[in-house]
Amino acid sequence: INDIAFKPDGTQLILAAGNRLLVYDTSDGTLLQPLKGHKDTVYCVAYAKDGLWSPEQKSVSKHKSSSKIICCSWTNDGQYLALGMFNGIISIRNKNGEEKVKIERPGGSLSPIWSICWNPSREERNDILAVADWGQKISFYQLSGKQIGKDRALNFDPCCISYFTKGEYILLGGSDKQVSLFTKDGVRLGTVGEQNSWVWTCQVKPDSNYVVVGCQDGTISFYQLIFSTVHGLYKDRYAYRDSMTDVIVQHLITEQKVRIKCKELVKKIAIYRNRLAIQLPEKILIYELYSEDSSDMHYRVKEKIIKKFECNLLVVCANHIILCQEKRLQCLSFSGVKEREWQMESLIRYIKVIGGPPGREGLLVGLKNGQILKIFVDNLFAIILLKQATAVRCLDMSASRKKLAVVDENDTCLVYDIDTKELLFQEPNANSVAWNTQCEDMLCFSGGGYLNIKASTFPVHRQKLQGFVVGYNGSKIFCLHVFSISAVEVPQSAPMYQYLDRKLFKEAYQIACLGVTDTDWRELAMEALEGLDFETAKKAFIRVQDLRYLELISSIEERKKRGETNNDLFLADVFSYQGKFHEAAKLYKRSGHENLALEMYTDLCMFEYAKDFLGSGDPKETKMLITKQADWARNIKEPKAAVEMYISAGEHVKAIEICGDHGWVDMLIDIARKLDKAEREPLLLCATYLKKLDSPGYAAETYLKMGDLKSLVQLHVETQRWDEAFALGEKHPEFKDDIYVPYAQWLAENDRFEEAQKAFHKAGRQREAVQVLEQLTNNAVAESRFNDAAYYYWMLSMQCLDIAQADPAQKDMMLGKFHHFQRLAELYHGYHAIHRHTEDPFSVHRPETLFNISRFLLHSLPKDTPLGISKVKILFTLAKQSKALGAYRLARHAYDKLRGLYIPARFQKSIELGTLTIRAKPFHDSEELVPLCYRCSTNNPLLNNLGNVCINCRQPFIFSASSYDVLHLVEFYLEEGITDEEAISLIDLEVPRPKQDNRQQEIANSSSQILRLVETKDSMGDEDPFTAKLSFEQGGSEFVPVVVSRLVLRSMSRRDVLIKRWPPPLRWQYFRSLLPDASITMCPSCFQMFHSEDYELLVLQHGCCPYCRRCKDDPGP
Repeated sequence: INDIAFKPDGTQLILAAGNRLLVYDTSDGTLLQPLKGHKDTVYCVAYAKDGLWSPEQKSVSKHKSSSKIICCSWTNDGQYLALGMFNGIISIRNKNGEEKVKIERPGGSLSPIWSICWNPSREERNDILAVADWGQKISFYQLSGKQIGKDRALNFDPCCISYFTKGEYILLGGSDKQVSLFTKDGVRLGTVGEQNSWVWTCQVKPDSNYVVVGCQDGTISFYQLIFSTVHGLYKDRYAYRDSMTDVIVQHLITEQKVRIKCKELVKKIAIYRNRLAIQLPEKILIYELYSEDSSDMHYRVKEKIIKKFECNLLVVCANHIILCQEKRLQCLSFSGVKEREWQMESLIRYIKVIGGPPGREGLLVGLKNGQILKIFVDNLFAIILLKQATAVRCLDMSASRKKLAVVDENDTCLVYDIDTKELLFQEPNANSVAWNTQCEDMLCFSGGGYLNIKASTFPVHRQKLQGFVVGYNGSKIFCLHVFSISAVEVPQSAPMYQYLDRKLFKEAYQIACLGVTDTDWRELAMEALEGLDFETAKKAFIRVQDLRYLELISSIEERKKRGETNNDLFLADVFSYQGKFHEAAKLYKRSGHENLALEMYTDLCMFEYAKDFLGSGDPKETKMLITKQADWARNIKEPKAAVEMYISAGEHVKAIEICGDHGWVDMLIDIARKLDKAEREPLLLCATYLKKLDSPGYAAETYLKMGDLKSLVQLHVETQRWDEAFALGEKHPEFKDDIYVPYAQWLAENDRFEEAQKAFHKAGRQREAVQVLEQLTNNAVAESRFNDAAYYYWMLSMQCLDIAQADPAQKDMMLGKFHHFQRLAELYHGYHAIHRHTEDPFSVHRPETLFNISRFLLHSLPKDTPLGISKVKILFTLAKQSKALGAYRLARHAYDKLRGLYIPARFQKSIELGTLTIRAKPFHDSEELVPLCYRCSTNNPLLNNLGNVCINCRQPFIFSASSYDVLHLVEFYLEEGITDEEAISLIDLEVPRPKQDNRQQEIANSSSQILRLVETKDSMGDEDPFTAKLSFEQGGSEFVPVVVSRLVLRSMSRRDVLIKRWPPPLRWQYFRSLLPDASITMCPSCFQMFHSEDYELLVLQHGCCPYCRRCKDDPGP
């Protein structure tokens, strides 16, 4: 048989035998047809996949070769062709026949390349060429010509080489008359089949493990290769063979994998804790983990036993390996020394390490005769656990070593009690069994495509699963299916519910700990809670992190510690938490705690149920229920309903709060009017809300109802209803301070300082009144509003007079201040005209007035000039008006005075010019301007060193407060013993004057000189006794006042006398007009004198007195 080829789908086999081609059916070996078209020997045959040559080419291209071509192979992609030649050269050409790579084998022509083949695997990164030559070697090359690894010796002449479909194995046949299996790296694994003659050809059926072999003697052999599973498992570590020469260790929990390359055929694998044993054809390798870490996956070689062993099963322990061969067990140390041997009665079918101290581990052994034994590694004697009738297939022992599960050859799972040897139960359809390592009473077994979980003696829970159960840890079941093992997460819900049904809460909790869903945990918690197993319930609620129920359990435990034992009450609390309110209410009632049921219903706003539960009970309870219902209505944003309920329950305060918060004025008024006046708290709250809601009228009504006048005053003040406040203050003077002080502050805040000052004054707050006035005065002076400053100083003086009158202790000080402020008021009043004249472009005053004012100020100014008054302006005005009126001498004097003062730049030129021009004027004053003393008829100089008094009689001049002319008035004083009231009555008599002989009598004493008008009974005449002697010239430097007797007073006419009626402690002042026809008017408020015509004009212009601003309609003091 020269060559064999499979049809690509594997259904037909074509072989070249001599000059014939034979086609066989691969399923049963039937010859389908012989092809006899060839006349000579056929050496090679192949099936076309996509045609023989390209359809564009009309003929096949041909290329010469330097040597005989023995074999050839195309790469997977069909781009390159490898040629094996008789002279030991491999030529790799592209599809156009051009040589790209030339590989020379070391043997040269002594090593003909008899067979080559490209690896068909598509997973390899590079194209790999396998080469078999008659130098009895196999080698591997990349497409580039680079050799992979070293040549491997064969010890026979290879005639054929071929890959499995996926490239994982190589078949090789030749002069050794057999077909051998190699790994893709050239490691020999074993013999597929021995023949009687040389093997010329061998092929693998596509995508299968079937192999066909053609020999020299014409024999065709068809083999099926079976690759058995070689593996080992211990708890969560699983080791298995891969690619026949590698061992992969898989951690079933972390899913980590590690590959150990042995480079030889792996025959057996055993794993235990941190040990791994691998049996190779000529030795056993023992590995250990690097560390004790449960997740460590790094293995290292611990020992090597270089010896060939024949065994059916291999087991490894901490310090030993156990070999099982038929009925015999051998225990070897890691150095390969046999320590112990056990001979069994029957074939050993199953062996498993069940743990133990290092060097003393226990083995569980199952025999074909049904015997089950326990063997300790350090003990020669086997312990028979039990004997059953059927052969053992699988064994496992529970975590506590008290129960044994056996699967027999009849697929029955039997569970025994090891101590009593009693069969506990049995289940059919089992092929493997495993106990749960974390729960004593749980096991699982597989069979018939199902996984069965059994807890205790409960019915089996079944679910679909393919494969064999090999381990059961917590909620994970380890399942072997074909060649792979997987960890299946199985919720333990079913067995947990089986325990719950029997109220076995602690056992159910243990099952749940293996792995159940959150819903199952919650169900367990609830069931345990209802079963009053608080410990289990607590643990379960902790798992689902339900703080609400944990608080409930904690409170119940606390109550139990305090001695409460009523389970009905505890269960009622549980039901109420679970939402089973009616059941809870029944239990509350049964345990005698109806109030708790009522509280529960009201807290839940189930008022109808509460009323039904209450029936026709205590009115107090009913009222409480209505209140709670109102609270609920309030919370769910039903305030109107809440208000009505609160009112019906008598909770007026809460009703008022809701109305107030929502701004329902009408409802507040309604509540306030219905409330009794004794209910002060709700009424006060009503008034407060009404005030807030801008209904002061209704608030006032409420305060009146309560009789709370103080709050009413505060309300009027806060709402600035001053008229009502003043009216209330009139009726109740005790609230005067509470009204006028805030009123004054309000006026001050609104820049109505004058009114504020009056209000402070009225409230009796003199200090605040004076402070306001002083501030107003300072501001007026600073802002050059001198008429205002005069007015404020006048007011200040009057307030000082009030204080002097009210407080005798401050009398002298206040009178001093009174006179000081009066003087300042007169100065500022006069200076206002000067200031306006110098600042404004047009003057409103006549030159004579300005002239008089300037002189008045110069005579009146104290040594320290008051703030804001400029001497420069006064002298400048005086100079200008003197020049204009013909008082040249005075003007020159004024200009000379100005030269000694600091002149502002804006007046500089005017003053310099005036100083020059005045020189051209005569050095005298106009006679018309000279002032006359009306007492002694003396002409006074325009500038008087004595001030505003007569140089002769020293009588002070009385000035008009508008034109500042000297008025024809003389002040006189009353004789001792005459009171003001008597003087007035005497003046008012106006009796006809008889002729009298008045004598003027001068009385001198140490302190003063007094001019007294006396009368004699005999004297007769028509002259006025007052005016007759006023022109008397007297010498001396002291002022002698005019003192009048009762007779003189009686002779006076009322219209000729002006009286300044000062309030106490001041004396009244009396003035006599010497020119009765020239009318003089005195302001009844400030007592300033005016020419009547001037005063009337000014009052018409300003509507008030120009000095004290008293309105013409106001009554006098």
